[in-house]
Amino acid sequence: MSWLESPLAPNLIYVLLVAGVGLTAVAALTPGTGILELLALAAWALAGAGTLALPLNLWALFVVLLGGGLFLFSLRSKKAGAWLVLSGTAMTVGSAFLFRGEDAGIGVHPFVAIGASVSTMAFFWFAIRKAVDAHRAPPALDPSQLIGMVGEVRTALDPTGSIQVGAELWTAWAETPVAVGSRVKVVGREGLILTVLPLPPDRD
Repeated sequence: MSWLESPLAPNLIYVLLVAGVGLTAVAALTPGTGILELLALAAWALAGAGTLALPLNLWALFVVLLGGGLFLFSLRSKKAGAWLVLSGTAMTVGSAFLFRGEDAGIGVHPFVAIGASVSTMAFFWFAIRKAVDAHRAPPALDPSQLIGMVGEVRTALDPTGSIQVGAELWTAWAETPVAVGSRVKVVGREGLILTVLPLPPDRD
Protein backbone atom coordinates (compact mmCIF):
# COMPACT_ATOMS: atom_id res chain seq x y z
CA MET A 1 0.00 0.00 0.00
CA SER A 2 1.43 3.38 -1.01
CA TRP A 3 1.32 6.41 1.25
CA LEU A 4 -1.41 7.88 -0.98
CA GLU A 5 -3.67 4.97 -0.01
CA SER A 6 -3.18 5.53 3.70
CA PRO A 7 -6.06 6.99 5.75
CA LEU A 8 -3.64 9.73 6.80
CA ALA A 9 -2.91 10.72 3.19
CA PRO A 10 -5.26 13.76 3.15
CA ASN A 11 -3.61 15.13 6.31
CA LEU A 12 -0.11 14.53 4.94
CA ILE A 13 -0.90 16.15 1.60
CA TYR A 14 -2.52 19.12 3.30
CA VAL A 15 0.53 19.60 5.55
CA LEU A 16 2.77 19.39 2.47
CA LEU A 17 0.68 22.08 0.77
CA VAL A 18 0.99 24.36 3.79
CA ALA A 19 4.72 23.60 4.03
CA GLY A 20 5.15 24.44 0.35
CA VAL A 21 3.48 27.82 0.85
CA GLY A 22 5.53 28.59 3.96
CA LEU A 23 8.86 27.49 2.46
CA THR A 24 8.18 29.48 -0.70
CA ALA A 25 7.47 32.59 1.36
CA VAL A 26 10.60 32.15 3.49
CA ALA A 27 12.71 31.49 0.39
CA ALA A 28 11.40 34.70 -1.17
CA LEU A 29 12.29 36.65 1.98
CA THR A 30 15.77 35.10 2.27
CA PRO A 31 16.89 34.26 -1.28
CA GLY A 32 20.22 32.85 -2.28
CA THR A 33 20.69 29.71 -0.16
CA GLY A 34 19.04 27.30 -2.60
CA ILE A 35 18.15 24.85 0.18
CA LEU A 36 14.80 26.44 0.98
CA GLU A 37 13.94 26.58 -2.70
CA LEU A 38 14.66 22.85 -3.10
CA LEU A 39 12.60 21.99 -0.01
CA ALA A 40 9.72 24.12 -1.29
CA LEU A 41 9.91 22.43 -4.70
CA ALA A 42 9.90 18.98 -3.09
CA ALA A 43 6.91 19.89 -0.90
CA TRP A 44 4.98 21.23 -3.90
CA ALA A 45 5.84 18.16 -6.00
CA LEU A 46 4.67 15.69 -3.34
CA ALA A 47 1.58 17.74 -2.57
CA GLY A 48 0.78 18.03 -6.28
CA ALA A 49 1.05 14.28 -6.78
CA GLY A 50 -1.22 13.71 -3.81
CA THR A 51 -3.74 16.29 -4.92
CA LEU A 52 -4.07 14.57 -8.29
CA ALA A 53 -4.55 11.21 -6.62
CA LEU A 54 -7.19 12.22 -4.07
CA PRO A 55 -10.69 13.53 -4.78
CA LEU A 56 -10.87 17.28 -4.25
CA ASN A 57 -13.85 19.36 -3.15
CA LEU A 58 -13.84 22.42 -5.38
CA TRP A 59 -16.21 24.29 -3.10
CA ALA A 60 -13.77 23.79 -0.21
CA LEU A 61 -10.92 25.12 -2.35
CA PHE A 62 -13.04 28.21 -3.07
CA VAL A 63 -13.64 28.66 0.69
CA VAL A 64 -9.88 28.44 1.34
CA LEU A 65 -9.22 31.06 -1.36
CA LEU A 66 -11.97 33.22 0.13
CA GLY A 67 -10.25 32.97 3.50
CA GLY A 68 -7.00 34.08 1.88
CA GLY A 69 -8.77 37.06 0.33
CA LEU A 70 -10.26 38.03 3.69
CA PHE A 71 -6.81 37.78 5.24
CA LEU A 72 -5.36 40.17 2.66
CA PHE A 73 -8.29 42.54 3.29
CA SER A 74 -7.59 42.43 7.03
CA LEU A 75 -4.09 43.81 6.42
CA ARG A 76 -5.61 47.05 5.14
CA SER A 77 -8.62 47.22 7.44
CA LYS A 78 -8.84 49.15 10.70
CA LYS A 79 -10.99 46.34 12.12
CA ALA A 80 -8.42 43.67 11.40
CA GLY A 81 -9.53 41.41 14.25
CA ALA A 82 -13.00 40.74 12.87
CA TRP A 83 -11.68 40.02 9.38
CA LEU A 84 -8.98 37.73 10.78
CA VAL A 85 -11.63 35.69 12.61
CA LEU A 86 -13.66 35.35 9.40
CA SER A 87 -10.51 34.51 7.45
CA GLY A 88 -9.40 31.89 9.95
CA THR A 89 -12.87 30.32 10.03
CA ALA A 90 -13.09 30.13 6.24
CA MET A 91 -9.59 28.71 5.86
CA THR A 92 -10.13 26.13 8.60
CA VAL A 93 -13.49 24.92 7.26
CA GLY A 94 -12.24 24.88 3.68
CA SER A 95 -9.07 23.04 4.70
CA ALA A 96 -10.98 20.37 6.63
CA PHE A 97 -13.17 19.56 3.62
CA LEU A 98 -10.48 20.17 0.97
CA PHE A 99 -10.16 16.43 0.32
CA ARG A 100 -13.12 14.08 0.38
CA GLY A 101 -13.06 11.69 3.27
CA GLU A 102 -15.09 8.55 3.73
CA ASP A 103 -18.77 9.00 2.88
CA ALA A 104 -17.93 12.49 1.51
CA GLY A 105 -17.05 13.65 5.03
CA ILE A 106 -14.08 15.56 6.43
CA GLY A 107 -10.82 14.53 4.80
CA VAL A 108 -8.39 16.59 6.89
CA HIS A 109 -8.53 16.23 10.67
CA PRO A 110 -10.01 19.41 12.25
CA PHE A 111 -7.03 19.81 14.62
CA VAL A 112 -4.63 19.64 11.68
CA ALA A 113 -6.71 22.17 9.72
CA ILE A 114 -6.95 24.56 12.68
CA GLY A 115 -3.26 24.31 13.57
CA ALA A 116 -2.04 24.77 10.00
CA SER A 117 -4.45 27.63 9.24
CA VAL A 118 -3.67 29.57 12.42
CA SER A 119 0.10 29.10 12.17
CA THR A 120 0.14 30.08 8.49
CA MET A 121 -1.96 33.18 9.13
CA ALA A 122 0.23 34.16 12.08
CA PHE A 123 3.40 33.78 10.02
CA PHE A 124 2.13 35.85 7.10
CA TRP A 125 0.58 38.43 9.42
CA PHE A 126 3.87 39.19 11.16
CA ALA A 127 6.00 38.84 8.01
CA ILE A 128 3.82 41.14 5.91
CA ARG A 129 3.36 43.62 8.76
CA LYS A 130 7.12 43.81 9.24
CA ALA A 131 7.65 44.35 5.50
CA VAL A 132 5.00 47.08 5.37
CA ASP A 133 6.40 48.83 8.45
CA ALA A 134 9.92 48.68 7.03
CA HIS A 135 8.70 50.11 3.73
CA ARG A 136 6.88 52.97 5.45
CA ALA A 137 9.63 53.76 7.94
CA PRO A 138 11.76 56.80 7.12
CA PRO A 139 15.46 56.15 6.48
CA ALA A 140 17.56 56.13 9.63
CA LEU A 141 19.90 58.64 8.02
CA ASP A 142 18.72 61.42 5.70
CA PRO A 143 20.89 61.38 2.53
CA SER A 144 21.14 65.17 2.68
CA GLN A 145 22.92 64.89 6.03
CA LEU A 146 25.65 62.56 4.75
CA ILE A 147 27.92 65.27 3.34
CA GLY A 148 30.95 65.61 5.57
CA MET A 149 30.42 62.33 7.40
CA VAL A 150 33.09 59.64 7.60
CA GLY A 151 32.46 56.04 6.65
CA GLU A 152 34.29 52.75 6.16
CA VAL A 153 34.71 50.91 2.87
CA ARG A 154 32.95 47.54 2.87
CA THR A 155 33.57 46.53 -0.75
CA ALA A 156 36.50 48.03 -2.63
CA LEU A 157 35.83 51.25 -4.53
CA ASP A 158 37.13 50.75 -8.09
CA PRO A 159 35.65 53.21 -8.80
CA THR A 160 32.32 52.21 -7.21
CA GLY A 161 31.62 49.99 -4.23
CA SER A 162 29.89 50.16 -0.90
CA ILE A 163 30.64 52.00 2.31
CA GLN A 164 29.08 51.99 5.74
CA VAL A 165 28.08 55.33 7.18
CA GLY A 166 26.52 55.05 10.61
CA ALA A 167 24.41 51.89 10.58
CA GLU A 168 23.64 51.87 6.84
CA LEU A 169 25.35 50.70 3.66
CA TRP A 170 25.57 53.10 0.72
CA THR A 171 26.86 52.87 -2.82
CA ALA A 172 29.88 55.12 -3.19
CA TRP A 173 32.23 56.37 -5.91
CA ALA A 174 35.84 57.52 -5.66
CA GLU A 175 38.25 58.91 -8.25
CA THR A 176 40.99 56.51 -7.17
CA PRO A 177 40.71 52.89 -5.97
CA VAL A 178 40.11 52.53 -2.24
CA ALA A 179 40.67 49.26 -0.39
CA VAL A 180 38.29 47.52 1.97
CA GLY A 181 38.53 48.81 5.53
CA SER A 182 39.74 52.27 4.52
CA ARG A 183 38.14 55.38 5.98
CA VAL A 184 36.52 57.79 3.54
CA LYS A 185 34.80 61.14 3.79
CA VAL A 186 31.56 61.89 1.96
CA VAL A 187 32.04 65.00 -0.19
CA GLY A 188 29.09 64.80 -2.56
CA ARG A 189 25.97 62.92 -3.54
CA GLU A 190 24.18 62.18 -6.80
CA GLY A 191 20.90 60.47 -6.13
CA LEU A 192 21.74 57.55 -3.85
CA ILE A 193 25.39 57.35 -4.94
CA LEU A 194 27.89 59.08 -2.68
CA THR A 195 31.13 60.68 -3.80
CA VAL A 196 33.92 60.07 -1.32
CA LEU A 197 37.56 60.92 -0.70
CA PRO A 198 39.95 58.52 1.06
CA LEU A 199 41.28 59.61 4.44
CA PRO A 200 44.74 58.84 5.77
CA PRO A 201 44.85 55.82 8.09
CA ASP A 202 44.65 56.39 11.82
CA ARG A 203 47.99 56.38 13.63
CA ASP A 204 48.34 55.09 17.15
